[in-house]
Amino acid sequence: MSIAPDLAIAPPAVPPPLQAPVYRFDRTFEQNAAAGPNFSGPYADVPATPMKNFLGYQVASRIGIAASLVLNERWFEHYSRLGFDLLTYKTIRSRERRAHPLPNWLYLDEKSAAVGAAAPLRVIGDIPPAPLSATAAGSIGMPSSSPEVWRRDIRSCRARLMPGQVLIVSVVGTSDQNTSESEFISDFSALTAEARDAGAQVVELNFSCPNVGRRESEVYRDVELAARIAGAARAEAGSTPLLVKTGPIEDRERMSGLLRGLSGLVDGVVMINAPSRVIVDGSGSPAFGKNREHAGMMGGVTFDIAMKCVHDALEVVHQDALALHVLAVGGVSSPERVSAFFDAGAYAVLAASACAWDPYLAIRAKHHDPML
Repeated sequence: MSIAPDLAIAPPAVPPPLQAPVYRFDRTFEQNAAAGPNFSGPYADVPATPMKNFLGYQVASRIGIAASLVLNERWFEHYSRLGFDLLTYKTIRSRERRAHPLPNWLYLDEKSAAVGAAAPLRVIGDIPPAPLSATAAGSIGMPSSSPEVWRRDIRSCRARLMPGQVLIVSVVGTSDQNTSESEFISDFSALTAEARDAGAQVVELNFSCPNVGRRESEVYRDVELAARIAGAARAEAGSTPLLVKTGPIEDRERMSGLLRGLSGLVDGVVMINAPSRVIVDGSGSPAFGKNREHAGMMGGVTFDIAMKCVHDALEVVHQDALALHVLAVGGVSSPERVSAFFDAGAYAVLAASACAWDPYLAIRAKHHDPML
């Protein structure tokens, strides 16, 4: 009598990506923050996975969400319940700052998006049929609630952490035409201490934004300034792990100089923030409006740009024996792309814009590979 071989047990079905995004494109950043995620469920079961180390913390996975859609406690709880274990609270400032007005999120013609950094990229008139894998442009700025609000909110987020999860808080110094360099550095360092005291387990220094003033958006391109800010933040952070968020770095020597300057001051680099591009409408005018010619390219073809930066950074880290981890962000829209970044050597993988359409991405990735 023959015995049938054991049948593999299929993982439980995970709901498909959403038909409407959890972040409403027809509402401002502040309206989205106040209303909470546009989500009616279900909250699918998160598979149990072996614990891993992340900067000294035990986590269920090294899969998370970048400084993007964790706008406040309600958004934090949403993504926490859906299995994102590294949760980055949207960038905070030492003063309140409103987001750019609508529009904030537009989709790009894929042919123009693939051309390169020099040519303007054209928007299309509507949401494409497959928005999860499409290339978009975002122009939100780096808004922040007031310190009185975010201090209370971060404490609430920390209290809501589930076992195996870590709260990262992103900070940025504020600079205007009257801000000295020393004041800019001091703002970063003071925010580092405030974020830690409010409950951050890890602090991310945001050195890149594709659509704000140059000093705030391109710190990562100034190696000396980046190292000075990181050093001041380290003095305030004590033993709290520090990360630095960068934009894309095309030049290998510049990449090497930045990473050498940061090694020993921070624990890792998060790369990349959305690449800055000129975005135009069908007539060639700025698609986001006057004085908003540049915006950040998100999703889609950003994956290839991010993968090259991660490869280059890891080669520098290994070649120079630098004490830095490399965390990957950019075009993370599927479990396969999550795995590709880990296979390349990334320490952790953080999704961003894709989570607006597929809040189940972390659950899918854990079914795909429980060891991520």
